[in-house]
Amino acid sequence: MPARTAETGRPPRPAVASAAAAAAVRWRTAAVGLLAACHPLPAAAVTLFAAVLAAAAGRSLPGAAAAVGAVAAGQLSVGWSNDRADLRRDLAAGRWDKPLVAGTVRPVAVTRAAALALLVCVPLSLAGGPLAGGVHLAGVAAAWGYNLKLKGTAASWVPYALAFGLLPAFLTLGLPGAPWPPPWLTAAAALLGAGAHFANVLPDIADDLATGVVGLPQRLGARASAVVAGLLVLASAAALAVGPPGRVSAYGWALLAATTATVLLAARRPAGRLPFRAVMAVAGADVLLLVVQLRRS
Repeated sequence: MPARTAETGRPPRPAVASAAAAAAVRWRTAAVGLLAACHPLPAAAVTLFAAVLAAAAGRSLPGAAAAVGAVAAGQLSVGWSNDRADLRRDLAAGRWDKPLVAGTVRPVAVTRAAALALLVCVPLSLAGGPLAGGVHLAGVAAAWGYNLKLKGTAASWVPYALAFGLLPAFLTLGLPGAPWPPPWLTAAAALLGAGAHFANVLPDIADDLATGVVGLPQRLGARASAVVAGLLVLASAAALAVGPPGRVSAYGWALLAATTATVLLAARRPAGRLPFRAVMAVAGADVLLLVVQLRRS
């Protein structure tokens, strides 16, 4: 005999169980879609960079946790606002790899998630002090400005350079005495950010042009943008290797050699995702060298 419920003494209704299972599937699908819409790889990479830099700079555990949380929240808000702002263009370009276009998550859910992440970012940023918090929020504002307007202008690279360049300052200004980072570190971060912009846009240049997005990489074309991305990333590595006082370390020369090889490899496939992944790999190597440099100083 089928099992009976305690309340009614009747067998459970299969329709109710099926509806609950279907609802659970919808929630899981929406959660996966929401995660994919935040641009998880760049968000995780930037957050990890912030965590390593905070530890290397000597931030206390509570201070580092708040700073890393602020960076994570800021990155989530930027990623979600990017996909939401691009929805019309992504539909026109048939970008079925995007969760909003595929329908796995609703636009209102992405809008609310972006707003909530931005709200969380504000107090976490200010926990390190008003100057540090203001610097980080300026970087987040620049990224939102890119999403909402600047990506279609010749100044499309500026928000990337500004947001990346301000990140080290956010982490050092939260230290006792609120010191600014050395200029070579700010320059290296800004150059890496600008290079990431050119590399990230490469696979989508044709779709962007078809939907009216004419940032600087789209104006230059794929091949020229690949060259610019490579030069910017190489300049970033050079700033990290040569910038600190004293002789260039063996780690610095190794980074320059590895960056040059990576850039040459990525240049062979400028239209794919390889250039952006190469930039992420170089960024990881930059972080390792940075830790070495900070410990030596």
